[in-house]
Amino acid sequence: MKSDKLSFEKIEIIDVGSKGNSICKNSEGKVIIVKNGVPGDIIDVKTYKKRKKFFLGKIEKFHKYSDKRVQPKCTHFGVCGGCKWQNISYNEQVKFKENKIKHLFNDYNLDNKVNKIIKSENQFYYRNKVEFSFTHNRWLTEDEIKGDKSIKDKRGVGFHLSGMWNKVVDIQECFLQSDPSNKIRTYLKSFAIKNEISFYNPKLNRGSLRTMMIRNNSKGEFMVIIQFCTNDKTTINLVMDFLKNSFTEIKSLGYIINKKLNDSIYDQDVVIFSGREYIEEKISNLKFRIYPKSFFQTNIDQTIKLYKVVKKFANLNGNELVYDLYCGLGTISQFIAHDSKKVIGIESVNDAVISAKDSSNLNNIKNIEFIVGDMRNILDDELFTKYGKPDLVITDPPRDGMHKSVVFQLLKIMPKQIIYVSCNPSTQKRDLDLLLDKYKIKIIQPIDMFPHTDHVENVVLLKLKI
Repeated sequence: MKSDKLSFEKIEIIDVGSKGNSICKNSEGKVIIVKNGVPGDIIDVKTYKKRKKFFLGKIEKFHKYSDKRVQPKCTHFGVCGGCKWQNISYNEQVKFKENKIKHLFNDYNLDNKVNKIIKSENQFYYRNKVEFSFTHNRWLTEDEIKGDKSIKDKRGVGFHLSGMWNKVVDIQECFLQSDPSNKIRTYLKSFAIKNEISFYNPKLNRGSLRTMMIRNNSKGEFMVIIQFCTNDKTTINLVMDFLKNSFTEIKSLGYIINKKLNDSIYDQDVVIFSGREYIEEKISNLKFRIYPKSFFQTNIDQTIKLYKVVKKFANLNGNELVYDLYCGLGTISQFIAHDSKKVIGIESVNDAVISAKDSSNLNNIKNIEFIVGDMRNILDDELFTKYGKPDLVITDPPRDGMHKSVVFQLLKIMPKQIIYVSCNPSTQKRDLDLLLDKYKIKIIQPIDMFPHTDHVENVVLLKLKI
């Protein structure tokens, strides 16, 4: 027997891992990573690959199911790339996330400075943006393969298979976004098949329908952006007229011609076919215009809670100069502007800065200035001379965290407080390791923005050491 092909019987899953995986150990201490297990399950496992410190395995049999286990709501669970914790009760999910933060920051000796995680009231239909892919050759389930080997029509619209970007799972019903999101997807699929409109083939980079982005706001208004691979006006008009005439909820309808080998739209031109260029969302009494390329938090209810945490941590008295790094659409900037002397928002994406300026004018906020530029280059002495050194820095970087040069600039100017918002606590911890030379952690607040996933948002308040 090869060293990577081993069998273990009646071992217990002891913890959750990343990307929907779970962790178990045998009596000799060998670590095995499996999918779709829940801590407390007793299982038989067969390994199929050996890594340096662990094995990858497949569950062969369940001897006992964990009391933390629930029946997944979605029929696509375990195949599609999302909602990988749907088989774990929600209360246990948030416990795992809270413990993840406590474990990650354990070496800081925080003495109960990690607040209880803020739960999401809605565990389903909480996203305001989803992106679906069209495929000429959808992923077939094991049951389909065993049942009917003569399946001819393999067209589908859905999400990418976990870990396989070139494979798409055809989704019948998704519980991430409120209706009519499911109808828009399924009706368009049926319409395209009926009218013999081709679906995308990534290997050949051809096929008319490529992707569909659906955004919505709390008022029930929708934005739909279709990516076409070919500039066939007859097909484009046919598809767009169908969507326009079928769904009155669509207030912004547009399309993109994308002939590249990737689906990114940020370097593409968006053509508005009907309606507005944007949909509008409210946070508290503030209005924000969301355009096709805008980055906007995808769980609006939890976003409001997140911003309230930031505002509470800031404890502003109206005299502070605040820098909001990686500000995106300037949502946090505007949320705290009324309580600040002045806010400087910095963002690298020009379209986002244009939107930020647009919304601040819409909200009649006068004490904000937005700057476009790469954070590594723009956060320098010239900037501080022009605007002054900040009393407070709010930073909400992408998953990769802050560049070292940005961290060193913060250590150089030494604002009294730093509020670090992160969607990736691991890179946040890496940056904090550097910042803690001059700062101390006052409080940590995890927030669950994405139920049924292992992702957790984390907010850390840092104060300058005296």
